[in-house]
Amino acid sequence: MVDRKPITGEDDARVQRALALAADAVGEAVGASGEAYLDHARGTISILRSIDADTTTRIAAALCEPASLLPRESIDREFGADTGRLVEAMRQIRRLHVLRQAGANAQAPKETLRRMLLAMAADIRVVLLRLASRLQTLRFHASIRRPPDPTVSRETLDVLAPLANRIGLWQLKWELEDLAFRFIEPETYRRLARDLEERRTEREAKVAAAVQHLRDALGAVGVPAEVSGRPKHIYSIWNKMRSKQRDFEEISDLRGLRVIVDTVEQCYAALDVVHSTWTPVPDEYDDYISKPKANGYRSLHTVVTAEDGRSLEVQIRTHEMHRFAEYGVASHWRYKERAAGAAGAGSARGEQVFEDRIAWMRELLAWQREVGEALGSGAAPQGKSAATSTLDDRIYVLTPQARVIELPAGATPVDFAYQVHTSLGHRCRGAKVDGQMVPLNTPLRNGQTVEIIAAKETGHEGPSLDWLNPQLGYLHSQRSRAKVRQWFNAREHERDVAAGRERIEKVLQREGRTTLAFEDLARRLGYAEVSAMFVAAAREEIGQRQLEEAIRHEPGRGDGRADATDEFEEPSLAAVIASRRRGQAAAGQGDGVLVVGLDSLLTQLARCCRPVPPDRISGFVTHGRGVSVHRSECSTLAQLARRSPERVIETSWGSPGAAIGDSRPRRYPVDIEVRAGDRTGLLREIVEALARDRVNVIGMQTSTRRQEARMRFTVEVVDAAQLQQTLSAVRGVAGVTSARRG
Repeated sequence: MVDRKPITGEDDARVQRALALAADAVGEAVGASGEAYLDHARGTISILRSIDADTTTRIAAALCEPASLLPRESIDREFGADTGRLVEAMRQIRRLHVLRQAGANAQAPKETLRRMLLAMAADIRVVLLRLASRLQTLRFHASIRRPPDPTVSRETLDVLAPLANRIGLWQLKWELEDLAFRFIEPETYRRLARDLEERRTEREAKVAAAVQHLRDALGAVGVPAEVSGRPKHIYSIWNKMRSKQRDFEEISDLRGLRVIVDTVEQCYAALDVVHSTWTPVPDEYDDYISKPKANGYRSLHTVVTAEDGRSLEVQIRTHEMHRFAEYGVASHWRYKERAAGAAGAGSARGEQVFEDRIAWMRELLAWQREVGEALGSGAAPQGKSAATSTLDDRIYVLTPQARVIELPAGATPVDFAYQVHTSLGHRCRGAKVDGQMVPLNTPLRNGQTVEIIAAKETGHEGPSLDWLNPQLGYLHSQRSRAKVRQWFNAREHERDVAAGRERIEKVLQREGRTTLAFEDLARRLGYAEVSAMFVAAAREEIGQRQLEEAIRHEPGRGDGRADATDEFEEPSLAAVIASRRRGQAAAGQGDGVLVVGLDSLLTQLARCCRPVPPDRISGFVTHGRGVSVHRSECSTLAQLARRSPERVIETSWGSPGAAIGDSRPRRYPVDIEVRAGDRTGLLREIVEALARDRVNVIGMQTSTRRQEARMRFTVEVVDAAQLQQTLSAVRGVAGVTSARRG
C-alpha cells in the first residue's frame, strides 16, 4: 500500500482557515488572467487534493497570491515556516514567468529554466503547486472560452507538461497538454475532437465488447483482473499522427484497454491471454516492467488486431504500477512533515526518504536537460543547440541529503566541497561519487551524488598547495581558487606576524628595552596596528638600524640623540651641497635619477622598495647620504613623510636609455618573492627561467615550511616591463603558486 497520511477534519479546518485568511486579505481582487485570486486558490486546492497532496501544500496554494497582501512573515506566524518556504518558492517561480513574458532576450527561457530548477529543487511540493496552479489557469480560460497569453500555453507544452511526464504525473500531464494544445492550435484541436466525437458511439461499443471478451478470457484461466477502456487524449493522438506521419484512422491507440492485476507474474499471464485472444502486431510490443522508463514508469504495452481488423492497444500493469502511472514520484513521496520523524539515525525509513529524494532530484535534473535541449534554436558552436551550449556551462550535483548544488561545468569534488561550505573545502581529504571513491580531481557530471570525506576540525587542517596547480586539475571554479588563496595568504600573514614579533623581541632584548610596549614602538615607526609592524619587520620593510633607533628613541627627551634613523636627522645645507659634489660629479654615473631643482645631487635607490623605471618615485633628503629614492607608494617613505614632510622632494628618472660607461643599458636591483610547492629540481628550473630572460641574479634566500618553498631573489632588470616578463616566466614553472615583486 502507498504510505499516505490520511486527511483529517483538522487538516481540512486548517485549509479552510487559510482560505478565510486569503479572503480577508484579497476580497474579490482578480489576477492578470482575469480570474479571482480566491477562485484560483480553491481550484488549485481541489486539484492538489485529487493527487493526494498534503495539507501544507494545499494551505500554501491558498496563500500564494498576491504577495503584497499576504506577506511571508504573516504566513510563517500563522501556519509555520514550512508553509512559508513553499509559498516563497512558488512566488519566485511566478516572478520568473512574468520576467520571461516581458523579456525578449533569447536566453530568457534557459535562464528561467535554470532558476526554476533551483527554486523547485528543495521540495517536490513546489512542483505539485506549480503544475496544479497552471492547470487551474488553463481550466479557467477554457471555461470562459478565452485563450490565455500565448506564452502561458507555450510554456505549458514546452516546460511544465514534460515536467509532469518526467515525474510521472500523467493525470495532470494529459490535461495540461490537451488544454494548452487547444489554445495554441484551436482549428486542429477542434477537427480532431470532431473526428473523435463522430465515431465515439461506435468506438465505445467496440471497446465495451473487447473489455467483456478479455475479462471472460482472463477469468477462464484464473487471472483476476480489472479491465477497462482507456481514455484518449487529443494532444497525444496529434503527436502520433505527426511523428509517424499517419492519418487519424491509422493511429493504433484510438482504441485501448487497460488491464490491472495483483502481481508481476499475472501481468505476463494476462499478456499471453491477450496474444492468444487477438493477433499481435509485430514490433508493437514494449516491456517496461523488465526495462522501466527513465522516470520509473512500468507496464506492458502491446498492440493487437481485433475482430474487425483494426488495431487495439492494451496496457497491462499491477495496482502498484498503476498508482505510480497516475501519480508518479508523488505516489510514494514522503512529504517533509511525514519524513521528519522517519529520518532518524540509521532508520530504514529514514534511508528510504533520502533515496526517494535523490530519485526525485535526478528526475528533475533529467527534465531540465531534456527541456533545455528542446528549447534550443539557431546555430550553436560544434553542433550544439543554443540551450545546450548555455546549460552545458553549468552542472547540478546532489549532496547525500539530496540538496542541489550548482557548479560550473568541469567542476571537481573539491569545487563541490567549497560550494557547500568553505570549512568543508579546507578539510576535504577524499570524495565518493555515487558511492564510489574517486580522485579529488575527477570532473563531476549532472545528477551525481557527491559525499565529501573531511578531516576533523582541529584548527590546523587546510587545503593542499597542489590544488592551486592548474596542471593537476583539482580546482575548476574561480571561487574555489580564491578561497584556497585566501587560506594560504592568511597563513602567510600569521607566519609573518610570528616571525616579525620574534625579530623585534630579539632586538628589544639586545637593547635591554623588553619593557617597551609593542603599541608604543608601532607608533614610533608610524604603524597604526602592531600586527602591521610585525609583518613589515618580517618582510624587512623596517631596516635593522631603523628598528634599533626607534627602540632607543623616546619622544620629548631632548638629550640630543639621533632620531629613528639618520634619515630623520636635519641635514645642513653644507652637507647637502657636499654630498651633491661628492656623489655624482660626472654625468651618466649613479642611479639615473634627477632631483628637480638640483643637478648632480647624490642619490641612492632605497633598498626597502627598490624602484625601477618607470615606477613613480619620490626623494627623501638624508644626512650625509644625499637623497634616498623610494617608490611613491613605499610604506617606509610614508612613515618618513609623516615625520618630516619638508624633506620629501620631487624626483624623476633620467632620460630613457641612460647607460653606463660602456653603453650598456643601466640595470636596477629588484627583489622577487616566489612561493611554490617544494619538490626536487624546483630551484634549478626557476634559475633556468631567469637565465632564459637574461636576468642576472645577485642575491638569493630560500626556506621551506610545511612543504612550501619560499624564495627571495634579488635580480637586475632594465625596467618594470622586463620585471613583469620575468615574473611571468617564473609563474610558468610547474608548482609555482605565486611570483611577485618584493
